Amino acid sequence: METVGGQAVIEGVMMRSPRYIVTAVRKPNGTIVHRKDKVRTLTSRFFFKWPFIRGIVMMAETMVIGIKALNYSANESAEDESKEEKLSTLYVIGTLAFSLIFALAIFKLVPLGFAQLLNSRFEMFQNKYLFNLAEGIVKLLMFVGYICIISRFKDIKRVFQYHGAEHKVVNCYEKEKTFNLECAKKHSTVHRRCGTSFLLFVIFISFIAYIFLPIDISFLSKFLLRISLLPVIAAFSYELLKLSSRYETNFLFNILISPGLLLQRLTTSEPDDSQLEVAIHALEKSIEEEKIN
Repeated sequence: METVGGQAVIEGVMMRSPRYIVTAVRKPNGTIVHRKDKVRTLTSRFFFKWPFIRGIVMMAETMVIGIKALNYSANESAEDESKEEKLSTLYVIGTLAFSLIFALAIFKLVPLGFAQLLNSRFEMFQNKYLFNLAEGIVKLLMFVGYICIISRFKDIKRVFQYHGAEHKVVNCYEKEKTFNLECAKKHSTVHRRCGTSFLLFVIFISFIAYIFLPIDISFLSKFLLRISLLPVIAAFSYELLKLSSRYETNFLFNILISPGLLLQRLTTSEPDDSQLEVAIHALEKSIEEEKIN
């Protein structure tokens, strides 16, 4: 059976099969609309067979696809359709660039700055292990805290419900080779290939990788070294996530994946039937296209 995956969007779900992406959205009048896109990416043609390289390419393309899906869902779920704004290539690039800069500033610069402050004031933090431990703990706390804060917003709660709907439908399809409302309702909102688990892998692997970096260099050099290692860390994280999904009964991989599965209790919520119907619609249309073409 072919692997599928997805993403929660505003009042909807994006589902991706090997060759097609379908974003389904519940409009204000209650109807479900969808947009179909053929996958035209480097990973689908060439790089996907290359371990580690595919992780870097997949991360970049997932961000672009996700932004397009979010924009479509925002347009379709809006009450006033006359104000719909179509997504331009420039808008995608600009939004992606801003998101990357913001993420790097918050989740890279701040933890490193805190560790550097400790390093300058306390002799014990001149030890690279304690330096990196302090940086890693601050980064993890910021990440979990960020999720806890945004989960309190009403609109984000809805997105987290659709996230749960996406996982339930994918779990149903992968475990029972079929999917429908009653099947999906029985399954978990947690999934081993979730992006939440991927981000936790990035945090944990970065802690290990940074141990090998010198700390007796300038703050700017430390920051630039961490940025340069990010694609490598993402590639390792992607491969680790794929292996943890493949070896579901392996004790070691179950330990490695457990923090991510636990964190998904925050990033997913139990969906209602109407939200599950949207996720089912998205997966159904993507699989239909696979069969037709």
